[in-house]
Amino acid sequence: MSADGGAPIRVPVALGPRSYDVVVGSGLLADAGALLRPLLARPRAVVITDAEVATHHLPSLRQGLDAAGFRLDEVEVPTGEGSKSFGELERVLERLIELEIERDDAVIALGGGVVGDLAGLAASLLRRGVPFVQVPTTLLAQVDSSVGGKTAINSRHGKNLVGAFYQPRLVLADVDVLATLPRRELLAGYAEVVKYGLLGDADFVDWLEANGPRLLAGDTAAQTHAVVTSCRAKAAIVAADERERGDRALLNLGHTFAHALEAEAGYGDRLLHGEAVAIGMVMAFELSSRLGLCPLQDTVRVRRHLAAVGLPTNAREAGLDGFDTVALLAHMRQDKKVRDGRLTFVLAHGIGRAFLTREVDVASVAEMLDRELAA
Repeated sequence: MSADGGAPIRVPVALGPRSYDVVVGSGLLADAGALLRPLLARPRAVVITDAEVATHHLPSLRQGLDAAGFRLDEVEVPTGEGSKSFGELERVLERLIELEIERDDAVIALGGGVVGDLAGLAASLLRRGVPFVQVPTTLLAQVDSSVGGKTAINSRHGKNLVGAFYQPRLVLADVDVLATLPRRELLAGYAEVVKYGLLGDADFVDWLEANGPRLLAGDTAAQTHAVVTSCRAKAAIVAADERERGDRALLNLGHTFAHALEAEAGYGDRLLHGEAVAIGMVMAFELSSRLGLCPLQDTVRVRRHLAAVGLPTNAREAGLDGFDTVALLAHMRQDKKVRDGRLTFVLAHGIGRAFLTREVDVASVAEMLDRELAA
């Protein structure tokens, strides 16, 4: 059921035989069984989730799946980024094998980006691949990590360095679940929403400046519009470049800086991914302006909007005192987008006009980082 009481909105991700829909609306957990049953060979699934999400949303999902005759088990993982580890991946896989999950059975990720990444990677490895379904419960996961088939765990050397491209059979984005999110988590997801406007849709940025507060206050219609718009943008990019050989890397606007900040912060609650992305997007626009590529007023506008809704725009605002340029650059050199030792950056000619480049002098990056870390 959509926000206005009508049918849910379907956003297709066109990938030939791996195509699927992102279904966005209200009350989708209750309809999960009916939505999933036509896509699976038999009604057998294991839900991977964490304790906090299970408390809020597992009963509704279980009821929806029970109504369609599903046989269901659950595997619970610890809450937080620490679950994206070799140890937790091994534990989940062993448990799925103990549960005798077969190639026609489904793994369902019920949770945020951590659960989705871990469950998706486990599904890609189990018996060389079993059906996988995303049921994202955070705004960040609904608009970004659940769509496009990226699955990964972290290495001690950096974030998301061990993973696979493995597309889900379906993504169920029930906007009702966003009502249970703490404001900090909702804001973290909002940073990824803003990203889609900044990289290629200036009109969406205008809309967010006018309606972002409504979205963050819990307005279901505004949330639905933002999720659908973001998923359509991501679906178009993924369909054109599934394996991130070209334009899909645009989706990493701000992420080269963000992943370095997260690594230095230790991948914990000290800095949420969306908070790091907000700071990273400001850095990307700041660097673009310093290089003469982007009007300064656009950089000021980006910083002002993120700050106005309550997101951090520099390290100090995020409580990251003492961060060091040399350490951040070391993390950035481990970024997945490094080619022939050269860092890849997503920069901007202006709001809605992002582009990829490997022609950025590291000295310019260091100078910008020095200034931003001192701000």
